[in-house]
Amino acid sequence: MSADGGGTSVVELAARRLERAAAQLEQRLAQRIAEASQGAGAAFDEDRARLAAALDDARARERELQEASAAASAALAQAIAEIREALGEPLAQEA
Repeated sequence: MSADGGGTSVVELAARRLERAAAQLEQRLAQRIAEASQGAGAAFDEDRARLAAALDDARARERELQEASAAASAALAQAIAEIREALGEPLAQEA
């Protein structure tokens, strides 16, 4: 049952073609996976950079709010002290 007369059967030839096709498919699949991984890595890096910038902005805003809170607290304490003084109340001793 030799297709070419050299002792190689049709089944053996088909098996070799199938092996080559499978190898080509594996190579192409590996290439596609590598390309997809590179794209995903770039997207991850962009997301990470965007999130880092947002975090920096949030931390800066937090500092601004803390400073505003401290200034408001000091202003309220001063106003309370002035009102008490105007009312003739003794100033509270701070611990």
